[in-house]
Amino acid sequence: MMKTAWSRLIRFVATDGRTLYGEPILPSADFDLGNTTAETDLKAKVISGKDLYDTTGATKVTEEIVTVQKLLGPLAQEDVPIVRCIGLNYKTHIKEAGRSPPPFPSLFFKPNTSIHDHGADVVIPKIAQDDQADYEGELCIVIGKDAKDVPEATALDHVAAYTAGNDISSRKLQRDPAFAGRVPQWGFSKGFDTYAPLGPALVAAQLVADPARLRLKTVVDGEMRQDTEVADLLFTVPYIVAYLSSGTTLKKGTVIMTGTPGGVGAGLTPPKYLVPGTKMEVSISEIGTLRNGVKFA
Repeated sequence: MMKTAWSRLIRFVATDGRTLYGEPILPSADFDLGNTTAETDLKAKVISGKDLYDTTGATKVTEEIVTVQKLLGPLAQEDVPIVRCIGLNYKTHIKEAGRSPPPFPSLFFKPNTSIHDHGADVVIPKIAQDDQADYEGELCIVIGKDAKDVPEATALDHVAAYTAGNDISSRKLQRDPAFAGRVPQWGFSKGFDTYAPLGPALVAAQLVADPARLRLKTVVDGEMRQDTEVADLLFTVPYIVAYLSSGTTLKKGTVIMTGTPGGVGAGLTPPKYLVPGTKMEVSISEIGTLRNGVKFA
């Protein structure tokens, strides 16, 4: 298991105007970093060093303590080489999508330009505004050292941290042949700018004894839409990392979105899609709550 210099990593604007990475000083053991506001007066120790995932001691949690004015997403776009995404990985979502369980993980990609901050509005482009924008709460894996052809037994040695993510999706562009041509069309329909918000923090792998024991919940406009244990994943975290590294280098900083459970807007009766003003919360135990609003471009 990787051991980074930090236990939790946040990216934020400090009260002095600097954008920094830091180790938050939690006011209580159960404090949800997603609740951070300017009024929270959250303190953090500044992290120094260019490599967030360094294990040699070059990157340090310093003794410089600052106050968080605005919490951002834990990773900037330039921190993430690529986002690899697993589709159809919870039985409940497979059922609501009318699909059969795949024999191997289904992979698609989001560009790093889709990475978006905690607390910021997801922007739905004009091409996706007609009753199709949707949410997908997901556990995300962050790769901390390059991985290629790694066995499942040692796959977690390459995982630096976990965070919450929201795989924003455009259903007509994904599934409707009139819009997508040959379907499903996952890459284009899920890869728009702001379509991969992450947060509220990276939680180091050494703090998460077993990712399968985490619980994921998605609340939209105050209504619980998704509530499941990560143990319900069809393909486990170690298997996903090992499988995706087959013949392929997973570069340090790669984010892997592990899939969403049942309860997406398109699966409801009637469907409930994202509209301007929608408020989304993706909460994962031991990680915190990722919060984002919605607006139309």
